[in-house]
Amino acid sequence: MLGKTMTVQVLKIIIATGLAIGLAQLMGLENGTSAGIIAMLSVLDTRKSSLQIGWQRLVSTVVALTLGAVSFALLGFQLPAFLLYLSVFVFFAYRFEMKAAIAPCSVLVTHLWLAQDLSLSFLWNELLLMVIGAGLAIVLHVYMPSQQRAIMASRESIEAQLRAILSGLANAIYDLEDHQQVETIESLRREIKAAKRLVYRERENRLFSQIDYDLHYLDMRHNQVKLLAVMAWNLKSCRLELTEAKLLASLFELTADQLSEHNPATYLLADIEAMLEQFRARDLPQTRQEFETRAILFQVLTDLTRFIQLKIDFYATYSENERDILEEA
Repeated sequence: MLGKTMTVQVLKIIIATGLAIGLAQLMGLENGTSAGIIAMLSVLDTRKSSLQIGWQRLVSTVVALTLGAVSFALLGFQLPAFLLYLSVFVFFAYRFEMKAAIAPCSVLVTHLWLAQDLSLSFLWNELLLMVIGAGLAIVLHVYMPSQQRAIMASRESIEAQLRAILSGLANAIYDLEDHQQVETIESLRREIKAAKRLVYRERENRLFSQIDYDLHYLDMRHNQVKLLAVMAWNLKSCRLELTEAKLLASLFELTADQLSEHNPATYLLADIEAMLEQFRARDLPQTRQEFETRAILFQVLTDLTRFIQLKIDFYATYSENERDILEEA
C-alpha cells in the first residue's frame, strides 16, 4: 500500500500533467502535450528541489531556444544544426549544473526543427510550454505533507529504546550472558538513520525555515548510542563485587528513569562523581583480575559521564524558548 507522501506525489504528477496539457490546449498552443511531459518531469520529491529544477528549466529554455534558433538560422533545418545546438547547450548545462534541463529543452528545440519555424510567435509558443509545465509543478508543491509528526514519533521511540538499553545494561551487570541490549543498540542505530532521512526530507520542504534542532537532537542520540555500544562491550567482561554492581546498576537505572528530551540531566554527573570518589577511597587492587575490573569500571563510568555530558551540551545549546519555537515550526 502506498504511503501518504507517495500517494500525494502520484496524484501531483497526474494532476500536473493533466492541467498542463489542458491549459496548453485551452491557450491554443502547438505541441501542448509537451507541457504535460515537462510538468511530469518537474514534480519532484521535495518542494525545494522542484522549485530549483523549475527555475533552472525556465532559464535554460530561453538559452536553448536562442541557441537553437541561431543554429538553424546559420546551417538550416538539418542534423548538423541540431548537433551544433546540442554541443553548445550540453556544455552550458553541465557548466552551470543544469543537466536536468537538457532533455525537456532539447524536445522544444526539435519542435523548431520539425516545424521549420523560427518566428517570434512560435518561439513564444515553446517558451509558454515550459512555463506552464514547470510552473504548475511548482504551484502544486505549495502543499507538501509535513514529516514533523513522524519525526516527533521517532524521537519518542528512540528515547524509549534508550531507556530499555540502559535498563538492559543494569541487568547485564549481574548477568554477563545477557546480550539482548546489543541487538537493541543495532536496531536503534537503524531507527536513528531512518529518522535522519525524514528530517532531511522535511528540511527540503521548508523553503524559508531551516530547522536544525531535530538533526542536532538525532546526532546527539547517535553519539550516545555509540557510547552505549562501548559500555555494553566492556560490561561483558567485567565481574564486579556486589557493592560495586549495585552502585553501577543503580546509576544506569537512574539514567534510564531520567532520560528525556527536555531533561538537562546535570545532577546525574554529581552522582557519577560521588561513585568515583567511593572507588578512589577503596584499597588498591591486589590482583590482576581486580586491576582489570577496576580499569573497566572506571572506563564505563567515564563513558557514562560522556553520555550524560552530550545531553547537557545539547540542552545548553537550545534554551527553553528556542525549543518551544522549533517545536511549533
